[in-house]
Amino acid sequence: MSSQHGHAQVAHKHDAHGSLKSYLLGFALSLILTFLSFGCVMSGAVPQHLVVPGIVLFCVVQLLVQLVFFLHMGTAPEQRENLTIGVFTILIIAIVVVGSLWVLHNMNVNMMHPLPLSGAD
Repeated sequence: MSSQHGHAQVAHKHDAHGSLKSYLLGFALSLILTFLSFGCVMSGAVPQHLVVPGIVLFCVVQLLVQLVFFLHMGTAPEQRENLTIGVFTILIIAIVVVGSLWVLHNMNVNMMHPLPLSGAD
């Protein structure tokens, strides 16, 4: 009975680490997303105002692919702690980035601009 229990634990731990198929799928998706980002810039087929949003979109999707396929973050009960830590990390990074952009924007708007020189002197 104990040998069956031990075997079940080993099989359960092996499932949490993924398989060769899932690693190859994640690698293929990462390559495709990388080439799509590169193609947005180099092909010239994408309008200029959509290049940066397209790259950001592909970047976020690639981040999610890598989190799921390589870091095995998911909603399974044994992964909840990792998922919580990941979400908290993303929240802190977002606060730092958005706060920095906000401060820099306000500094730019509120800086005293130089007065034009008058030719009367």
